[in-house]
Amino acid sequence: MGRPKPLLAWRGVSLVEHQVACLLEGGCDEVVVVLGHAADEVAPLVRGEGMRAIVNPDYRQGKTTSIKTGLAHADPSAAAIVLLAVDQPRTSAIVRQVVRAHVTGGALITSPRYQGHGGHPLVFAAGLRPELERITEERQGIREVFQAHRGNVQELPLDDPMIRLDLNTPEVYESAYARWGTGRG
Repeated sequence: MGRPKPLLAWRGVSLVEHQVACLLEGGCDEVVVVLGHAADEVAPLVRGEGMRAIVNPDYRQGKTTSIKTGLAHADPSAAAIVLLAVDQPRTSAIVRQVVRAHVTGGALITSPRYQGHGGHPLVFAAGLRPELERITEERQGIREVFQAHRGNVQELPLDDPMIRLDLNTPEVYESAYARWGTGRG
């Protein structure tokens, strides 16, 4: 990408600032941003009410270590856990729809879907926290929890391809930025 993903431009701010704002505006009471590579550059962008940055010293060992680090620093009384990677930009409207559906639907897991395919953010009931705390790369991370509770997953169809967006290559970023990343908010 040429620079750390959290620092990429998105809607007039950095990608990390955009994501945190959308999560808070979308109904999350607390946002724990787990940092790894370039933590010193990203941490100053995560300041304000309802948000905090935590460094995962083991980030090179895989995504599961970041999820578990975030869980260890999240409010233990939280009613639900929303997972969203920084390279999966969403709007506050998408976050709000998924969070609302989870709250009203009563499922253990809520997963947005676009044209039959899963997307993000994912929302897990607080009761799944112990299982999430035990995930490993070898056991497929959150997929293991997702599969163990497949019968209690609320699939939320949304007519928005953004729920599948994942900025994994410079080409995908440039295309997505041209489509969604310009402007404000």
